[in-house]
Amino acid sequence: MAEHAQPYAVLAEFGTSERLIEAVRRIREQGFTNIDAFTPFPVEGLADALHFRDRKVPVATLLGGIAGGLIGFLMQAGVNLDYPLWIGGRPLIAVPAFIMITFELLVLGAVLAGIGTMFVANRLPRLNHPLFDAEDFRFESDDRFFLAIFADADFDRNEAGKALAALDPRAIIDVPGRPQR
Repeated sequence: MAEHAQPYAVLAEFGTSERLIEAVRRIREQGFTNIDAFTPFPVEGLADALHFRDRKVPVATLLGGIAGGLIGFLMQAGVNLDYPLWIGGRPLIAVPAFIMITFELLVLGAVLAGIGTMFVANRLPRLNHPLFDAEDFRFESDDRFFLAIFADADFDRNEAGKALAALDPRAIIDVPGRPQR
């Protein structure tokens, strides 16, 4: 029979977003860094409390937009230089005529880069996550707020449980880890 190693995470359930933000701040003050919060809707100030500073998606979106715009403009300029059509005295590289396609490819490049980076950063598609095995976690999408302390190399289940219990949550839930074979 397979024995469970340390848990994947320890969850604390809270009833309001204000309590969750306060809990995140207090847990971070105690030195826990491998934490995350799960809410049914965006919560103002939660990203700051979690010290979330990941800027991969906005940077990738900007770079994708720049690349798409450049590709659109250079593609049109290249075609006009390879197959010149002298019409009405306009120059071969007519910037006003290139604006529409350049803009459309700028938007396409930004969207594809942003979505692609989001999928990679979130490790998607992921059909199952260990948190789905936690009892009552399915209510996170309705009306509950969860704070998770994830297990890492220095994880102590008792220390994490005591720190979460001091926050007076509705419940503390152990998320089982992968079974050892």
